[in-house]
Amino acid sequence: MKSIPIKLSFAEEVKTFVNVANRYSYDMDLRAGRHVVDAKSILGIFSLDLSKPITLEVYADNCDDLLEELKPFVV
Repeated sequence: MKSIPIKLSFAEEVKTFVNVANRYSYDMDLRAGRHVVDAKSILGIFSLDLSKPITLEVYADNCDDLLEELKPFVV
């Protein structure tokens, strides 16, 4: 499992993030404090407090291809 801090500030960034996440078969969650949502769910992401960085948890060890595409969101 890999944990990466990310920042999603605008609705357009959330849309882009979800589109990238859905291209991969990895299981992923987003964690903001004690709240956890599916990283592939746009509605779930909007239920989080996006004013602060959130943590992306990818349940795979070899996910470098995904992380490369998500570089613009990494804090």
